[in-house]
Amino acid sequence: MKSGLIGAVASIAIGGFSVASYPGEIRLSGAGATFPAPLYTRWVSEYQRAHPSVKIDYRSIGSGGGVKALADKTVAFGATDAPLNEKEIAAMGGTDAVVQFPATLGAVVPAYNLPGVKEPLHFTGAVLVDIYLGRISSWDDAQLQKLNPDVKLPKTPITPAFRTDGSGTTHVFTSYLGTQSPVFKAEIGVGKQVKWPLGQGGKGNEGVAAVIQQTVGSIGYIEHNYAIANKISFGAVQNKVGKFVLANAESVSAAGDETSGELRGDILRADAWNAPGEKAYPISAFTYIVLYKHLENIKTQAEAEALLGYLRWTLGPGQKLSEAMYYSPLSEKVRSAALGALNSVTHDGKPVLVQP
Repeated sequence: MKSGLIGAVASIAIGGFSVASYPGEIRLSGAGATFPAPLYTRWVSEYQRAHPSVKIDYRSIGSGGGVKALADKTVAFGATDAPLNEKEIAAMGGTDAVVQFPATLGAVVPAYNLPGVKEPLHFTGAVLVDIYLGRISSWDDAQLQKLNPDVKLPKTPITPAFRTDGSGTTHVFTSYLGTQSPVFKAEIGVGKQVKWPLGQGGKGNEGVAAVIQQTVGSIGYIEHNYAIANKISFGAVQNKVGKFVLANAESVSAAGDETSGELRGDILRADAWNAPGEKAYPISAFTYIVLYKHLENIKTQAEAEALLGYLRWTLGPGQKLSEAMYYSPLSEKVRSAALGALNSVTHDGKPVLVQP
């Protein structure tokens, strides 16, 4: 991790939180999930506008890459859609060495390229499973037609698109499909990278979006923001109580609120997919920031304060940008839990920031 010139540190108040300004320049780096990357890029831009002495570089390399980079101590923080597993926590020193907190909520959508068909199509979890297992291979299949009786679906072969890299988006999608089908869970599995039996792969949300755009008849799983940004049609998915729901800020927040009671401790996690509730979008997920609890990968107190200042800003004023970027802001309950986890972070044996 690079260090900048460190001078005297002065405290100022922004958005109700105490953060620091620096007469010199401090450089911080983070890496990981592509799922929230558009929002994280906006956060960095807005934060640096108000704090020009703090330079933050976020690399969108996938959740697996972000966790590895933090374990290798080459970044100040990692970002992952899939919460840390036991092996990853052990590699970083155990549960007393790591802090993980939700940064925002997002949705994975079934996006498709079907010229002449007006959006949105309806999908169930069972139908998505059958598409990715190859049991449904044409858009005019009777199961799809039954879900969409007012749409004349074409006799066009279906090309499922998938991620080729270690991906939190894949973790979210396969976790949801695993709740819909024991066969899927047994044959394909759940995780950041699985062996898909057919289809066409792409790297990152960007890569899968490109496959969909270039392949008539394709369907792929991408983060909601990427579907919006690339003007790709996406469907409504039947939720746990039988309602067909489109991804939007309200439906994703509803899923998060239904599961936020699971958030406890300093390694926070909650599975928001397949959540109950009439308004809940069923392929919703928290995405997480991960850092070392004792910041042994940070050289100076000033760098540690700059890092915590930025992360606390993302949980405060930064949340207001979430909806504009097609994510869902955290509820007060989730935000409070996340700030509580950050309060446990120390550097050189001392707390970095204390919540006012």
